[in-house]
Amino acid sequence: MGTLTERALPILHEWVHAESLRKHCYAVSDSMRHFAQQNGGDVDLWEAVGLLHDMDYERYPNPEQSASDGHPVVGATWLREQGWSEEVCRAILSHADYSGVTRETPLERTLYAVDELSGFVTAVARVRPSKSIHEVDVASVKKKMKDKAFARAVNREDITRGAAELQMPLDELIAGVIEALKADAERLGLAGTGAVPL
Repeated sequence: MGTLTERALPILHEWVHAESLRKHCYAVSDSMRHFAQQNGGDVDLWEAVGLLHDMDYERYPNPEQSASDGHPVVGATWLREQGWSEEVCRAILSHADYSGVTRETPLERTLYAVDELSGFVTAVARVRPSKSIHEVDVASVKKKMKDKAFARAVNREDITRGAAELQMPLDELIAGVIEALKADAERLGLAGTGAVPL
């Protein structure tokens, strides 16, 4: 059968065609991998959850935030029917506040904590002159968090709540996500243009 991550990747590609959403799922899975390694979690399991957490978002975006239909219910239901574990399905459901599934495990809390933040750190890298994650640091991310006009779709409260639920200092969470994305910069399109400004 291969690893869970190897099983998750073709599912993600089948369900998600938008390159930007695929890259978001890669980034979240990179962050999940990083924190699993740091905290003694099951790296393969955490990485697979990161890949699959938004698998149904493109087809069933759920702007009305229904707890019984749309994202992430459709994806979790489909995964359950395919024999994926309750641990995976619960984690995916728990990353949406409106699902009614509470976050109780380190896996669930980490997914919530890195989801919005991975997207935000990616956005910060994209506005650097070199478009490189290697130019992003904790201070630049925190500065952009204060700028309400920047990446306004990202809920800052979700990021700070995520860190609080993990009982991790926000700076440490941001630093971990930056490190995780640096390790996969090529696939994420964040390796930069090669032209580093003087």
